[in-house]
Amino acid sequence: MPVTKSSPQQNVGMQHTITVLVENKPGVLTRVAGLFARRGYNIESLAVSITEDPTVSRMTVVASGDAQALDQINKQLAKLIDVIHVADYTDLPMVERELALIKVNADTSVRGEVMQLVDIFRAKIIDISDKTFTIEVTGGVEKINAFEKMLEPYGIREMVRTGRIALVRGARTAAQT
Repeated sequence: MPVTKSSPQQNVGMQHTITVLVENKPGVLTRVAGLFARRGYNIESLAVSITEDPTVSRMTVVASGDAQALDQINKQLAKLIDVIHVADYTDLPMVERELALIKVNADTSVRGEVMQLVDIFRAKIIDISDKTFTIEVTGGVEKINAFEKMLEPYGIREMVRTGRIALVRGARTAAQT
């Protein structure tokens, strides 16, 4: 999917998964997001949480664009105050997941069909009302997209996705990449 720039041109290119280890302090997220905005790149997904060390937060940023421009952004990120380490996982073997919560229409006439889809995609129904199911599904981006597409005919009432989170495969850590 193309990313909108402030100019009429488009930043089209490969999706990059970037991990940024930062000090767990107020304002760091704003500085990181601002760097992407100033360069004219949209963040497609962003997940932030503390790590095994409560003084360190991990940001997983997904952005599309030209490899050279995103390399420049990575170098500028590394220079920001409170940034500990930046790693671009694009060319590294990684494990990635996303979580989605989807509220879908499910009156009595279609509940069985929706439940079959939930089983096929190894999702879970986590809430039921007289007219809807709320479903939790985790997996890769392609799985989440496919599940969403299969639920569309029933009527998706509401949906939220976490965005990608990722770890490098094997014994290496983000700080070692």
